[in-house]
Amino acid sequence: MIRGIRGATTADHNTKEAIVEAAHEMLEELIESNEIDPDDIAAAIFSTTNDLNAEFPTVAARKMGWTGVALMNTHEMAVPDAQPQCIRVLVLLNTDKSPGEIRNIYLKGAVNLRARGMEET
Repeated sequence: MIRGIRGATTADHNTKEAIVEAAHEMLEELIESNEIDPDDIAAAIFSTTNDLNAEFPTVAARKMGWTGVALMNTHEMAVPDAQPQCIRVLVLLNTDKSPGEIRNIYLKGAVNLRARGMEET
């Protein structure tokens, strides 16, 4: 069965280093919290807000060895008052876990997404 796992974080700056570092931290937490074997990942879709364009967040996944995973980058809609400098990911994972066993990850400024009811965006 394939399940989706969500993650979100913010980058401190619009630099290659800050984007890759934030994406790496988010992916590490997502893997650890959900006990994911990277070989079970089918695909991952990353998005950033329009103010982050110095690097693709998928670079972090490739550096972590996700070489056989289909990866994609995109920008978020420009919604007024949206969380700035935000990186999101939707990981599609082959797993036997139930939806209740999946732990979505929200780090740094992205914890505000949950408070605003935006965790499903």
